Amino acid sequence: MGTRIPFVSIVGKSNVGKTTFLEKLIRELKGRGYRVAIIKHDCHEFDIDHPGKDTWRMAKAGSDVVVISSPNKMAIIKRTDQEFSLDQLEAQIMGGVDIILTEGYKRGDKPKIEISRKAVGNQLLCSKEELLAVVTDQHFDIDVPYFGLDDACGVADYLAEHVLIPPVISRGY
Repeated sequence: MGTRIPFVSIVGKSNVGKTTFLEKLIRELKGRGYRVAIIKHDCHEFDIDHPGKDTWRMAKAGSDVVVISSPNKMAIIKRTDQEFSLDQLEAQIMGGVDIILTEGYKRGDKPKIEISRKAVGNQLLCSKEELLAVVTDQHFDIDVPYFGLDDACGVADYLAEHVLIPPVISRGY
């Protein structure tokens, strides 16, 4: 089996800015030539399909797998009877990527970068052993790298140095 794809979970309390930071980090990593996958954790039942649309109608009719494809993107909606672990989801990702970022999975077993904003709370969710770094506007008495709330470039530098394999610029496909 080949090299495992590195995972980094972006975690934090609700409304702390995880999605906003992830958008910046994805852009930064893509600008450096990395291929990025994102897994969003949702504790609630979700539906990415819209009532009345063809794929929604086929899923409601009982299809176990619905795939929608266009020249620019593809989505697979698959019924499950369990919540998949991050390792199981890794096996489901099609195509090669250099890193899998997750939003959420604060109780998962993957390395984490915690986003913490003073206006939302003054305690971290994770222990030092779980953390690669903290992105914050406040100080915590914990010995991990710190980055500002807008420092996606610094976090990308850190990931490139400590987590990622250098990107292959010309992939030939």
